[in-house]
Amino acid sequence: MSEPVVEVHSGTDDLVAAAAALFVAAVTRAQAERGSASVVLTGGGTGIGLLEVVRRFDDGIDWSRVDVFWGDERFVPAGDAERNELQARRALLDHVPVDPSRVHPVAASDGEYPDPIEAAAEYSAAVHAHLAEHGAFDLHLLGMGGEGHVNSLFPHTDAVREEHELVVAVTDSPKPPPVRVTLTLPAVRRARHVALVVGGEAKADAVAAALAGASAAEIPAAGARGTETTTWLLDEPAAAKLPR
Repeated sequence: MSEPVVEVHSGTDDLVAAAAALFVAAVTRAQAERGSASVVLTGGGTGIGLLEVVRRFDDGIDWSRVDVFWGDERFVPAGDAERNELQARRALLDHVPVDPSRVHPVAASDGEYPDPIEAAAEYSAAVHAHLAEHGAFDLHLLGMGGEGHVNSLFPHTDAVREEHELVVAVTDSPKPPPVRVTLTLPAVRRARHVALVVGGEAKADAVAAALAGASAAEIPAAGARGTETTTWLLDEPAAAKLPR
């Protein structure tokens, strides 16, 4: 696994622009080297904001050769505004020529798999099929919560301690909604490049703890590593408690 590299940006706009530039660079490089690219998206204000920037400055990406996954999903109906898929489609995917067969959302609660465990199993099959063919995800984007969670992997939960399964259902999330489907840390570590995009003073303690070597059970973000690169993109408030 790669060692973390930290980039500190002056504010939210610079942070989001840098994350979007990393996204475009990773995708175009993967397409040049292997013919296609795969990305795992994240939600949240920053995660969706960077997709809006990518939409405006996607120079060089062949969207017909991009596979799209999500790191986690709120297990709610398809039309619920809380769904990461819906937010990502509005920000980016509805505006670029993606191949619909290469977009892999988690099943919605009112869809074919109304049981979250069944939905997780279906999503796991899609993830395993992709990795069997391509070996790895090219880029996994991650936000981070104030307590250090990434995807729907919260401190001291069964999901963050999972060592084998790539996808699990979460039925007791401490952050609403309680039911979710999430990629695990073993799945995150199947990405060539992992980028954690984190802004805000409220996250400074967790950032410092993760980069100081906290356990993944304590600070889940500490366990997020890519096989080739792991990049922490921070704004100045989020980086405030790092050693100078």
